[in-house]
Amino acid sequence: MSVIDKPRHRLRAESTGGAAGNERLTALTGAVLLVVFAAEGVTILRLRELLTLHFFLGMLLLGPVTLKIGSTTYRFARYYTGAPPYVRKGPPAPLLRVLGPLVIATSVAVIGTGVVLAITGPQAGPWLFLHKASFVLWFAVMTIHVLWYAPRLPRLLASGAAGRTRQVLAGAATRWLLLAAALGGGLVVAVLTMHMSARWGG
Repeated sequence: MSVIDKPRHRLRAESTGGAAGNERLTALTGAVLLVVFAAEGVTILRLRELLTLHFFLGMLLLGPVTLKIGSTTYRFARYYTGAPPYVRKGPPAPLLRVLGPLVIATSVAVIGTGVVLAITGPQAGPWLFLHKASFVLWFAVMTIHVLWYAPRLPRLLASGAAGRTRQVLAGAATRWLLLAAALGGGLVVAVLTMHMSARWGG
């Protein structure tokens, strides 16, 4: 069968990597987030001295967090709408299916309240409390999430790197472009808003 004769969904799967490519994109983005969140955690230990960096990293996270939410939501949508490659790969473990929405909700809450605090400044009403409270909840669910996936991360990152499947290799360029765009977008936002930390004495 020629390329022209292939079904449209087959061409799309080969260009993006299909279910395996989605899994690898999620793993790549998760690895980046793990590094940035770790750096953000260090700033919390010395927040007064590292407040500007805390603001910068928080804004930088907007891009990759959005990408990871998009990739995981896409996987769930494809699985529950019965797409064969995603059905064959199967759903996450039951605990992770429960934690997934909580990870997304708390991540949005932490970053969202942080953005509000950056815009409104110290006189932000309940937003500082909400930022701290959502962080505590986020840390709890993310600890379980990371402990589950961290041992699997090297395998997920390595899948396709040695040319294991044609589909995964075919979607590599798209995945790297998406990750670069997410980081670039977050970087632009971080640079443009870094001056806001001055309201907090940063």
